[in-house]
Amino acid sequence: MKRIVALFLSLLMLAGILASFAACGKKEEGLRKIVLNEVTRSVFYAPLYAAVSEGYFKNEGLELEIVTGGGSDASMTALLAGEADFALMGPETGVYVINEGKTEHPMIIGQLTKRDGSFLLGREKTDDFSWDQLKGKSVIGGRVGGMPYMTLMYVLNKNGLTPGEDVEVINNIQFNLMGGAFTGGTGDYVTLFEPTATQFQNNGSGFIVANIGLESGEVPYTAFMTSPNTIKNDPELVTKFVRAIAKAQKWIVSASDNEIAKAMQPFFPDSDIPTLEIVAKSYRETDSWMKDPVMTKDSFARLLEIIDFNGQLKSPVEFGELVDNSFAEKVLKELG
Repeated sequence: MKRIVALFLSLLMLAGILASFAACGKKEEGLRKIVLNEVTRSVFYAPLYAAVSEGYFKNEGLELEIVTGGGSDASMTALLAGEADFALMGPETGVYVINEGKTEHPMIIGQLTKRDGSFLLGREKTDDFSWDQLKGKSVIGGRVGGMPYMTLMYVLNKNGLTPGEDVEVINNIQFNLMGGAFTGGTGDYVTLFEPTATQFQNNGSGFIVANIGLESGEVPYTAFMTSPNTIKNDPELVTKFVRAIAKAQKWIVSASDNEIAKAMQPFFPDSDIPTLEIVAKSYRETDSWMKDPVMTKDSFARLLEIIDFNGQLKSPVEFGELVDNSFAEKVLKELG
């Protein structure tokens, strides 16, 4: 019996020692967990995923959990409700919040993409697409007030098409359901992000006929935002977050398509490396990714122009009212 008790006590001591080692290991890692709500999951946001895969957040002592909101409105709601520390979404959402009269509103602290990342897909393959082919047709274009929808409307007008007259723009389908609606028979065309666009083309569900981003020109399309309380009470966290993103943006510039694909792949388990290489090359060739997180006044002005064109701008918003470049500028100075 004594031997059993002694053995039991020895096991308890051993368990305690192991637990102590485990606790020490956990403490040594010392990562602070933060939550980012992204508007959707897309390779369009490759620098964000690379910041995680390449260890830039970990180097800053951060463990980033990414939650997919399924729309800019959902991402903004998560940020306002305190369910997320940061959010990646269309900057137009910040304009809307200010236009609603909210004074303590989230601020843009960094820009990720600089043009629309969606592609126009049709049901038939064509090598000689022209925008007048949309006359009498229907396009699934996203929700009213969202950047995909507004940019599409801007591009249609640019190409001499009047929505509602020349072409029907379907705007009652949620962003993350657009692809499914198209394969289900709705619409003659649809706008989709990667890797969905390439996957549709590979399996014959649709064919890419135009790049919306090239047609629309440069515009601050997706940006990182955080609450004014976080900026005021935890500026070090904001700096670390922006620094991780800036390092990833710098890495993307010199990385190969294969390296970018491998960095993204953990976030797209259903996509193979060759497919991700194709879309990485596509976004690189169209110069869709920001090389640093600083948003310019000129690009912000173009954003307001597109929002106003769509009748969604209640009143002008000053650049400094929504954009705080101080963290990005500080980080860039440090990185050289």
